Amino acid sequence: MKILKTILFVLFGLMFINAGLDKFLHYNPIPPMDAEMQKVGAAMMTIKWILPLVGLIELISGILVIFPKTRTLGAVMIFPVMIGILCHNATFTSMGPAGLLIGSILFLINIWMIVDNWNKIKSLIS
Repeated sequence: MKILKTILFVLFGLMFINAGLDKFLHYNPIPPMDAEMQKVGAAMMTIKWILPLVGLIELISGILVIFPKTRTLGAVMIFPVMIGILCHNATFTSMGPAGLLIGSILFLINIWMIVDNWNKIKSLIS
């Protein structure tokens, strides 16, 4: 079980390192978007600091999640981004069910990391 957790958590971290780097380097192709998604994309581009901030959080959190000593901090840092990803994929259907499925799986892995390290987190919120 420990090996499975390590593999899943490292893959989770690598996914977010990739997502964060893509916000800066733009190497992943952008899928075709419907008119509604183009409006959202245009709105995001008018707020110049939002995508670099999300990218930086994804990058730092992904790196932190890879290492067991910092995994808890990474899981807590990425949690608000995960909520945004889930809300976005549930609201906009242009990504299709695949986007919601991947987002849900990543969200469950994030919850698993938080529950797995709850003893470290509970002192912060008590």
